[in-house]
Amino acid sequence: MGGGDTHGGGGAAVGSGLQRAQAFLGLATLLYRASHLAVGVAAVAQHHDHRPAAWALLVTAVSTSVLVHGTAYSRGRFVPWTVALDVLLTGCALPFAAYAWAGAREAPSIAWTMVLGGSASAVAAVALRRWTAVGAVLLIALTHATGYRMVGAEMAVTGGHLNAVVFSAVIARILWWYLRRQGRMLDAATEQAVLAEAQRARYAERIAHYRALHDTVLATLTTIAHGTVDANSPEVRRRCAREAAYLRRLVQQSPGDPAAPRPEVGTALECAVRDAEELGLRVTAQYHDLPAVPPDVAAAFGDAVREALNNVLRHSGTGRAYLTAAGDDGHLLVTVVDRGAGFDPAATAGGAGLGLRGSIHARIRGTGGAAEVDSEPGEGTRVELRWPG
Repeated sequence: MGGGDTHGGGGAAVGSGLQRAQAFLGLATLLYRASHLAVGVAAVAQHHDHRPAAWALLVTAVSTSVLVHGTAYSRGRFVPWTVALDVLLTGCALPFAAYAWAGAREAPSIAWTMVLGGSASAVAAVALRRWTAVGAVLLIALTHATGYRMVGAEMAVTGGHLNAVVFSAVIARILWWYLRRQGRMLDAATEQAVLAEAQRARYAERIAHYRALHDTVLATLTTIAHGTVDANSPEVRRRCAREAAYLRRLVQQSPGDPAAPRPEVGTALECAVRDAEELGLRVTAQYHDLPAVPPDVAAAFGDAVREALNNVLRHSGTGRAYLTAAGDDGHLLVTVVDRGAGFDPAATAGGAGLGLRGSIHARIRGTGGAAEVDSEPGEGTRVELRWPG
């Protein structure tokens, strides 16, 4: 709720670091003022209980405090004109009014009005522009020095009070500078984190598109290029048309468009099997008590199985694969097995390509699952997918 050279930073976003710094400083100055008002209540009750004017002055100080801090709370910042009014009434006029109307003719009896000057100077220091705040604090100090002189206060009393008035303002100003600086640093760090998260999200989206293209369009084109299927067959033509439609949607999609609804795991697996069969692979699929899983898990398993079947088509040298999917107490286990040429996982660990590392391992790990590939040359390949891992 501070002002300083930025007039309170009224443009700060709600919940921002700067806004929280302002709220903290507003609460601190409110508590400071409340402590001074408590002193005023005690002093009036002790020295001026029989004088209605003293109670009227105390009510005026309370009303001005409510105006300053209530307006600051409702608007999220101190309003300069209310602070200026507080300086003139509470900080400057109150001691003279107590002297003239409440019979405060001695230092102890006028001290409660002087104490309020400390909190008035603190609010002025954080709510007004630099030189305006300096002028307000000097005005309070000058009027209080005059007031103490009128009641014949000792020099030590006057000096100690003026020291409190000035340094209340100095400490409040330094505290506001520090809190504002920390708040802006926090806001900058938060903004950087949001930007980084947005970049990560865009990167993840690109990777998801790359994987999808690898598993669909690229797999189809590769199979056709190898001559293992008839490019003019109705099945291949239907698959090409479906993947052309997918590419068209991908090109036309605007940033931030919501993703298409993800299928359940059984539907996702069956869709992957159907895609492979359209390219000529014979798949024996068995499903047993499939559990309910989150949509992203179902989609990841469908995409990983599609890539595993594509690998059977491209690399195994056999036209048959076996898929088993089963559930057990909320867990999901899917295996894809072929009896083809196999390979040495150790020999390809460093360069297995996107197929194993990206489309299978990374997809399943991204859902909290695990993937294992077991293969030996001449012994076929077994891909096992588990969720949770």
